Amino acid sequence: MRRKLLDIICCPVCKGDLVLQVTEEDEEEILSGSLLCNACRVTYEISEGIPNLLPRTASED
Repeated sequence: MRRKLLDIICCPVCKGDLVLQVTEEDEEEILSGSLLCNACRVTYEISEGIPNLLPRTASED
């Protein structure tokens, strides 16, 4: 995931801003980490450079 993507994405649940937490990155992109929505307290994982922005279902909680 490239950092500039953070300017255009939002929480799919509440449309709030996302806070980036980087675990691993290279010169071009973020390879792993998470995106946190402070408004609804949902965390979205970034794995292999791909943010998973699918809302969780009740069975995943």
